[in-house]
Amino acid sequence: MTWVLCLFVFTVIILTLFALYLILKSAQGPQEPPCLPTLPLIGSLLYLRSPHPPHVLFKELQKKYGQTYSLMMGSHRVIIINHHVHAKEVLLKKGKIFAGRPRTVTTDVLTRDGKDIAFGDYSATWRFHRKIVHGALSVFGEGLASIERIIQLEAQSLCSTLSEAADGGLALDLSPELTRAVTNVICCLCFNSSYCRGDPEFEAMLRYSQGIVDTVAKDSLVDIFPWLQIFPNADLQLLKQCVDIRDKLLQKKYEEHKADYSDHVQRDLMDALLRAKRSAENNNTTEISAESVGLSDDHLLMTVGDIFGAGVETTTTVLKWAITYLIHHPEVQRQIQDELDSKVGVDRSPQLGDRGSLPYLEATIREVLRIRPVAPLLIPHVALSNTSIGNFTVRKGSRVIINLWSLHHDEKEWDNPEIFDPGRFLNNKGNGLTIPSSSYLPFGAGVRVCLGEALAKMELFLFLSWILQRFTLSVPSSHPLPSLDGKFGVVLQPVKYIVKATPRPGWEKPQPQAC
Repeated sequence: MTWVLCLFVFTVIILTLFALYLILKSAQGPQEPPCLPTLPLIGSLLYLRSPHPPHVLFKELQKKYGQTYSLMMGSHRVIIINHHVHAKEVLLKKGKIFAGRPRTVTTDVLTRDGKDIAFGDYSATWRFHRKIVHGALSVFGEGLASIERIIQLEAQSLCSTLSEAADGGLALDLSPELTRAVTNVICCLCFNSSYCRGDPEFEAMLRYSQGIVDTVAKDSLVDIFPWLQIFPNADLQLLKQCVDIRDKLLQKKYEEHKADYSDHVQRDLMDALLRAKRSAENNNTTEISAESVGLSDDHLLMTVGDIFGAGVETTTTVLKWAITYLIHHPEVQRQIQDELDSKVGVDRSPQLGDRGSLPYLEATIREVLRIRPVAPLLIPHVALSNTSIGNFTVRKGSRVIINLWSLHHDEKEWDNPEIFDPGRFLNNKGNGLTIPSSSYLPFGAGVRVCLGEALAKMELFLFLSWILQRFTLSVPSSHPLPSLDGKFGVVLQPVKYIVKATPRPGWEKPQPQAC
């Protein structure tokens, strides 16, 4: 009987200790998110080795660690969000608490130590800059009609290039052509200027833009361990060279605008920033001085550079993905063209006013933004105070990454998420648009929502409608279909391929080329 008594006492002790553990754990309140294994100095880096790009790896890791988990990038705690409920808590419900941005070596090089909008930390300066840019974009020129004319002019030029190639029986790489078209829209908004094909300044811009995309904000080792910058680093050197070229161009535009600036005319974003800077310096229209909000020349140039760089690369990338998927799915292309034929015809070009009568085209744009989000990992946020996400505690200074790829490919939110299906964004009758899931945030949300969302949507609609009204897109018969695997960077870019544009009936003759 003695051993039975001993077993009973031992069992009681174990159960009592377990109960005490549960009570203490409950009393402690919320816990931090589950964390990947960490090692001294390097953190979780060894456990992030994978043939997959980070956004795909982070989606896979939630099977083991849950939808929200953490890891250590060197000494930095990073929380990964893979579900829309926690994503919206970070972006919307607690948007100002999570409005900070981390400082990294590459983004500091790009932005002169965070003096821009996208990577700049949340502050009075940041809020002031964003307000100015938002206002300038909202009331630019004559409003939306003026922006629409700018985009249509570039769409006409792009279609002329496609017509010339078709007339010569040529296929071409659309990437530089799309980049030039979108660049000219942004140039008109920022600098009141544009570029013709082959312009040396534009070619230099193409080179530096690609260099920046390839090297910045990729959590490279120099961003995780800043002391590594004392050693030779080819990527960092390339980034500095590209930024130097960009800054010389920005400085040139800035000096030109200062030379012929007028208080009575606002031609573009540069003028708007100059006016705000002078008003703040004179304390005429604001209660804060230029010095107090940090509206220095550096801030002004980096703000324009930010709008210029982000506005070109993101929209161009979405257009390239759209064309890639249209080539893969000719039936979708035909349905868009049927819609254009019936609602617009061939006697005129599409206008922004046609958006409501072209739901299938709009649904296709939404599906492109879902299946290949231009930034699969949103720029990291930083908690500005101790807070929480769901039932998890979050320490001040923690970095938070929204994995947009996971949100847009969540099997519980989307039927067959890997299949390209514009119909998912149409209502039951097929004549109106819908958002079938809350797990759809192509432009982010909240305090840090994409500043150029409205402009990007206009460009995507007009460029695609003009092209598809006039051409059927394919690849030459001797070429394989373009890859659907992207090249990971600050944006997810499709790999290079060439496109054959076949004129549709009524559009066989080249249109006059605009510059």
